[in-house]
Amino acid sequence: MEVNETMARRVAITGLGTVNPIGNNVEEFWKSVKELKNGITRVTRFDPEGFASQVAGEVKDFSPEDYLEKKEIKRMDRFSVYAMVAALQATRDADIGNGGVDPKLMGVIIGNGIGGLEVLSDSYERLFQRGPKAIYPLLAAVMIPNIAGGNIAIKLGAQGPCHTIVTACSSGTDAIGAAYGWIKSGTADLMVAGGTEAAMTPIGLASFCAIKALSTRYNDQPEKASRPFDRDRDGFVLGEGAGLIVLEEMEHARRRGARIYAELAGYGVSCDANHLTALYPEGEGAKIAISMAISEGDLRPEQIDYINAHGTSTPLNDPVETKAIRSVFGEHASRLKVSSTKSMIGHLLGGSGGVEAVATILALANQYYPGTRNLDHPDPACDLDYLPNGGRDGEMSAALSNSFGFGGHNSVLLFKRHPS
Repeated sequence: MEVNETMARRVAITGLGTVNPIGNNVEEFWKSVKELKNGITRVTRFDPEGFASQVAGEVKDFSPEDYLEKKEIKRMDRFSVYAMVAALQATRDADIGNGGVDPKLMGVIIGNGIGGLEVLSDSYERLFQRGPKAIYPLLAAVMIPNIAGGNIAIKLGAQGPCHTIVTACSSGTDAIGAAYGWIKSGTADLMVAGGTEAAMTPIGLASFCAIKALSTRYNDQPEKASRPFDRDRDGFVLGEGAGLIVLEEMEHARRRGARIYAELAGYGVSCDANHLTALYPEGEGAKIAISMAISEGDLRPEQIDYINAHGTSTPLNDPVETKAIRSVFGEHASRLKVSSTKSMIGHLLGGSGGVEAVATILALANQYYPGTRNLDHPDPACDLDYLPNGGRDGEMSAALSNSFGFGGHNSVLLFKRHPS
């Protein structure tokens, strides 16, 4: 049987973009990651008095006017604006405006958990106070989760696949995984993919307070609230932002002389089929996804050097993720380096996988292991090397980025270092 040529297609990462609580561009973000900068503060978007959790990872000093016209911004919810800015950063970084890209083979896929919560919340208030004629005229188009991808495709003239994935906190990772599959299959040569979220509204914060998922112990010390794998963690911190990357068929990237940050070589996905909000107690679904990504990348577990963990800072997630890693990697688990970007920026929900993919790619490209902030008192149930309170330089050939979402979604990406 002849081997289908598309089966040999490899996927390069040629552009990065992000807007998040510790950086409004990639350079600023990476500098902050290396400094273990804190992005968690008391909520400023509205008065949090009366909320059980009053801290968040908010995007700060953000000027979308540097990228978009004011009339464009007015026609978008915040989650779309974050995605648009990150997409423009990533595509400029990849230099796709310099020709060599067929728009029919260029697509967009964005992961998002909730959609336009800000514009929806505002319209509810207008409806109840002033009646139906007072709501935003474009509400139906602006609030839907797929509109971020649609806006990006229109802006870029991308005529290939344009989709949105909603798998809760795995959304951004699944979007990148789906884009990877489309390039592997030959459906596209270039994809812009990642995740975005802007749920920092009263109803957004209240909803996670109601299920007791958020940190409440550190309202007076916001900088200490997100503490993955630490004994004193008490919940995650709600964050916001976007992380997008440009994925490109390897030979296509080489032909046009693109800079290649890393290779995306594997994607694993599974479902716990167990609980609405909690990981399967022994991490079975996570193990399946991790193993699948490694296998697809044609590697052995002992060839993985680093894991950007889901690492939410909740009492349940962190030990279960640790169990899953130990189960897959055996003795090698003790030699792995593991860290959580969420210790600095909080949990960006559907946007987290995109931002964490950017962090993982930069770690590979720069041969640097990012640290975990606020890991002051290790939990005995979390017994891996989480690089507490400081990253380090070191050789790195392959890295994973883990994402696990409500509904039992488990998604893992495998990146390989690309020779410079």
